Amino acid sequence: MDGCAQICKCFLILFNTLFALLGFGLVGLGLWLRFGVETKGLFDIDLNTTQFNIGVVVLVVTGVLMLVVAVVGDYGACNNNKSALGVFTCLVSVLMTVEIAAGVMAFMWSGRVAEELANFYMSVYAQYLNTRAPGQAITLKMFHNAFDCCGIGGPIEMLVRDTCPEGSFMQQITYSSCPGVIKDMFQSNAPLVLGGFLGTAGVLLVALVCSIVLRKENSEPCMSTPSYALLTSPSHQMYASPAQPLYA
Repeated sequence: MDGCAQICKCFLILFNTLFALLGFGLVGLGLWLRFGVETKGLFDIDLNTTQFNIGVVVLVVTGVLMLVVAVVGDYGACNNNKSALGVFTCLVSVLMTVEIAAGVMAFMWSGRVAEELANFYMSVYAQYLNTRAPGQAITLKMFHNAFDCCGIGGPIEMLVRDTCPEGSFMQQITYSSCPGVIKDMFQSNAPLVLGGFLGTAGVLLVALVCSIVLRKENSEPCMSTPSYALLTSPSHQMYASPAQPLYA
């Protein structure tokens, strides 16, 4: 195996190890959101939407797929298995295509995503004012801490001060309206989101090239001893050469 193939092998092992850790993290986060003591109340919220449930399911499924890809890739790289490297190449090609498509869609639909998320927040906000349920309170705290905002503005915010981020009284009464902050953040950070998706696709492209190089290296036949070498052996010369007189 030449130096280029050795570098590709080391890169694939490191890449798949990090990929597996990231997959474990996504699966753990999804399971925590679904079954954690602090967050399982989110699924008891009575909303006319299922985006949050779908998001958690997508999180877990994505983590499992990443684990499968990492296991196949590590097995192929460590054992120089041509079949496993072929499967890994196909899976990485699909993931890279999905990453590029997801980045473009997120960039193009950033306004729509922000609108949907703002509407989701306002639905939880309205239900919390009516029910004071723990599930809604946890959801509002997550939004408030993530976006550094609180409520929708106005005197009615005194009813949800307990869910605002920690700070002085002056800070709490000057927090921005969450729907506006959510929309502005998504629209202003849309290029960064696109760059993140494209950067991830670039790393996947490097892994794809390394997998192809390593698979090609394993496909080359090993050099074998040429058959004519047997003709030059001393024993063959003894029998193949004309008989020599024992004495002159």
